[in-house]
Amino acid sequence: MDKTAADVIKPDGLEKFPDNLEYQSGFGNDFSSEAIAGALPRGQNSPLICPFGLYAEQISGTSFTSPRKLNQRSWLYRIKPSVTHEPFWPREPSHKKLVSEFDRSNTAANPTQLRWKPVDIPDSPTDFIDGLYTICGAGSSFLRHGYAIHMYTANKSMDNCAFCNADGDFLVVPQQGRLWITTECGRLQVSPGEIVVLPQGFRFVVDLPDGPSRGYVAEVFGTHYQLPDLGPIGANGLAASRDFLAPTAWFEEVLRPGFTIVQKFGGELFNARQDFSPFNVVAWHGNYVPYKYDLSKFCPYNTVLVDHGDPSINTVLTAPTDKPGVALLDFVIFPPRWLVAEHTFRPPYYHRNCMSEFMGLIHGGYEAKADGFLPGGASLHSCMTPHGPDTKTYEATIAHGNEAGPHKITDTMAFMFESCLMPRTCPWALDSPFRDLDYYQCWIGLKSHFSR
Repeated sequence: MDKTAADVIKPDGLEKFPDNLEYQSGFGNDFSSEAIAGALPRGQNSPLICPFGLYAEQISGTSFTSPRKLNQRSWLYRIKPSVTHEPFWPREPSHKKLVSEFDRSNTAANPTQLRWKPVDIPDSPTDFIDGLYTICGAGSSFLRHGYAIHMYTANKSMDNCAFCNADGDFLVVPQQGRLWITTECGRLQVSPGEIVVLPQGFRFVVDLPDGPSRGYVAEVFGTHYQLPDLGPIGANGLAASRDFLAPTAWFEEVLRPGFTIVQKFGGELFNARQDFSPFNVVAWHGNYVPYKYDLSKFCPYNTVLVDHGDPSINTVLTAPTDKPGVALLDFVIFPPRWLVAEHTFRPPYYHRNCMSEFMGLIHGGYEAKADGFLPGGASLHSCMTPHGPDTKTYEATIAHGNEAGPHKITDTMAFMFESCLMPRTCPWALDSPFRDLDYYQCWIGLKSHFSR
């Protein structure tokens, strides 16, 4: 590809969001990609003079001395290095609804079962940065341990600016409207039903080709998402490595007077100006890279005789802690699947969990909630807070008796962010007009069926 062919994003016109993006397949692979043939150095990472006069720049997602199997880094070969910007200063007006250090000063402990209705798309112009707000979380980005769960509503593309998250990795789950994401490694189109992971430190722009957009974000501090071990399942199943897609190199060589880098650092936003596009990486190689995944490709597992399996069987990605089997955050989905268990209460069981569970719904319905849990909405069941099917679901299930035959759940995609850390909830989430204050009523109708 020559230099002029690389600049296919135009201010106006249909080529702004082409449908024929190419991707590289695999999870955790050591990728390499060139927008211009020969732009990658051969035999070394940082020669005295790089091909085409490019600058070599490394981005490290782990410490230099992390074990090789965990070490993540990439080399970027760019027209100008990312250090070429003015000093950072606090963004004004400040963003009041982003949190990365959770304590009594900014959040509340609340064991109540919480649920929110879908939040309206704002009327005033709002991009991804301004439309992002924290719901709950635990820990601290400064201490490199914890997580934050955010949601976003937006109606305009980011303009002459790029976002960089120095706090952690974003796992973004769009619920309404496609996201067109330009990163330093290339471009990704992410539709509802897909997810994208934007690792710590990468600069990116979110465009909205469909206009209004809404979704969920799980941010982890001090670790990265990885595929869960399969254990006795064997070598295949759940999310296959080959179905994860990384971008291919793409660059633009344009002057951008007043272009702003918006950096999230300790939950606060800072601006720095530069006069060029940060998306000037002509070639790159490494294993630290943004990626996306289509949830419809997930291979679910389920019980085939009796009882309801634990939700962990449908984990897509996990951010581990140092304790084996205990996740800082799991991303679990509830996709279309067959229910065939005999003599079994097939919906999720009633439960008190040492983990905390935040749920969202991309489309359709959720098998444990007949009413009230809507696409774009959310719920939070914290550590040891009871939860389970609502009254309508329970009564409808037992009414079928043991004669219920195989049943396929269709037109649904619910998900869960589950963490070992107890969340603190933001005041604007607790006071939101979209909070369902009658959520508890869905269980009040459960009656005793006890008989001797």
